[in-house]
Amino acid sequence: MTRKTSLPPTKLSRRHFLATSAAAAAGATLFTPKGLRAQDFPTAAVNTTGLAVTDTEVTVGILHSVTGTMAISETGSVQAEKLAIEQINAQGGVLGRKIKFVQEDGASDWPTFAEKAKKLLVDDKVASVMGCWTSASRKAVLPVFEQYNGMLYYPTFYEGLEQSPNVIYTGQEATQQIIAGLDWVTQTKGAKTFYLLGSDYIWPRTSNKIARKHIEKLGLEVVGEEYYPLGHTQFNSVINKIKLKKPDVIYAIVVGGSNVAFYKQLKAAGIDMTKEKPLLLTISVTEDEIRGIGGENIEGAYACMKYFQSLKNPNNEAFVKAFKEMWGEDMVIGDVTQAAYLGPWLWKAAVEKAGSFDIDKIKEASPGIELTTAPEGYVKIHENHHLWSRTRVGRALADGQYEVVFETADLVEPNPFPEGYQ
Repeated sequence: MTRKTSLPPTKLSRRHFLATSAAAAAGATLFTPKGLRAQDFPTAAVNTTGLAVTDTEVTVGILHSVTGTMAISETGSVQAEKLAIEQINAQGGVLGRKIKFVQEDGASDWPTFAEKAKKLLVDDKVASVMGCWTSASRKAVLPVFEQYNGMLYYPTFYEGLEQSPNVIYTGQEATQQIIAGLDWVTQTKGAKTFYLLGSDYIWPRTSNKIARKHIEKLGLEVVGEEYYPLGHTQFNSVINKIKLKKPDVIYAIVVGGSNVAFYKQLKAAGIDMTKEKPLLLTISVTEDEIRGIGGENIEGAYACMKYFQSLKNPNNEAFVKAFKEMWGEDMVIGDVTQAAYLGPWLWKAAVEKAGSFDIDKIKEASPGIELTTAPEGYVKIHENHHLWSRTRVGRALADGQYEVVFETADLVEPNPFPEGYQ
């Protein structure tokens, strides 16, 4: 099957960007850098640390949960990373080498993630890894990447309070999502009381700690806060508590398969999210999860993220088309899936800017790298290894998509260690 795709150019310099724009205007298709040949980059020179790089190929790792409760969320990341790799290979690969990948299953189990990360770095000697979803899995693998000097491209929105030279964080941190979303719901909807709900691990707990601090800084009130184990399916008790407390906002950070039970039980309990009494604001339900939940069970809820499949721009339209051509017309694309798609492109850009696959050189080359046509729009790697990006709020529709109701005019600078929230 022939797949027509629009591949994102990587902007490495103003001069290159102008050349690319001129070529596009002339009707050419030019992707950066153009025409790199492996023979111009001898393996001995571009791979001085024994990574899995040959004269014709370079091997990377993909590490996500494709089994267990997190598979509902992580499968899209795997698909997006494979699409990016296929597109990069179609334009000649990286430094003239085609990308091979070794895929491992974290199986929704944090010790397994650490074990598989070590296998990829030590046994497979991969040049980079695209992987993880939960903060628990990221925290589990981080010491492995730092000990063995690997490079992880981590796609999930997360709580912040972390910065590592061995990680590029392609999702948003707390100031870009949690604080921005709370500001939107208080300023736009006049919310004054909040019920915080999450799955029981580091990301929801830390995110709600930040949310509580911000709510209280605004002089508003948290009327309830509860957590449930991953895979939990019985939410009727907390739903009854929510109905008694009557908060203005249910602030939900339930993850994985638990979302299916939670939203179905909310609807069955008579909570109509289209009426916004209470309003539901989530930072964990993307289109990927709605595919399992059912759009009719979450219609009217709001989500604060940087990307929605419904974004209207040429870059996103080409990305959605290519994704569906590769994985099926019934597939959907959520925030983390799009952020996962950025990982291989950002790694490619760093390698070609550095002229080397060596991890230390990639670390040095990464800050300042820009993607001019990422599906979400222009993004740039900050010195702290997070991305500048826009914050958006979407309202869930019955068809499983989000209608974008708000976005910041400018890119939001990442600040993983916000003063007063640690």
